[in-house]
Amino acid sequence: MGIERIRQLAGRALPVRGDNVDTDRIIPARFLRSVTFEGLEDHLFEDDRRQLEADGQCHPTADPRYAGASILLVNANFGCGSSREHAPQAIRRSGIRAVAGQSFSEIFFGNSVALGMPCVTLDPATIETLMSAVESDPSLHAEIDLDAMTLTLAGTSYPVALPPGSRESFLDGSWDATGLLLDRFEEVDATAARLPYLQWS
Repeated sequence: MGIERIRQLAGRALPVRGDNVDTDRIIPARFLRSVTFEGLEDHLFEDDRRQLEADGQCHPTADPRYAGASILLVNANFGCGSSREHAPQAIRRSGIRAVAGQSFSEIFFGNSVALGMPCVTLDPATIETLMSAVESDPSLHAEIDLDAMTLTLAGTSYPVALPPGSRESFLDGSWDATGLLLDRFEEVDATAARLPYLQWS
C-alpha cells in the first residue's frame, strides 16, 4: 500500500446551510457507542433530518437530488463544539471527499486532514453563489484543484485557501501517517530492531 497524493477532487456538490454547525449536529453523541467508526454515515445529521422531516421538509443529506455528491458546501465555523473525530469520519464515510466553506473549527479541520479530506475556504459571497447554483441545479459538476488552489463549478473558477502545511501534506501524501509507515516499512522494522526496549528475550 503506497501513500495517496491528493491533488484534484471532483464530483457533484451538497450544500448544507448554517453557521456554527457543531459536531453533535453532524453526528449525535448517542451513535458513538461503537468501538469502530463503521456505520456512522447512517446517522449523519440524524437529528436535523428528523426535525425537518417532522416539518414536512427534507435535509440536503437525505435529498435524493444530492445522492452521490462528493464535495460538501458549508458556511462559517463548521465542525465547532466537541473535538470528536467521529464527525469528519461520518462525513467521509458518506462519500464526501472534500469540504468547501467559509471557515472550520480548528480541531475538525485537523481531524479532516488526517482522513485525507481537504477543507478549503472561500469568501462568504462565493459560498453563497456556489450554494445557490447547486440548489438550483444539483447536477452541476464541481472540482477542487489543490495545485491551482481553485474550486471550479459550471465552468467558473474561484480561488480557495488552505494552510500551506496542510496543502503540502495532501500534495506529497504525508497526510497519511499510516501509509507513510507502510511505504517505508523496512526502515521502521530496522529502527525497531535497534531499540533495546522492543527486544524480547
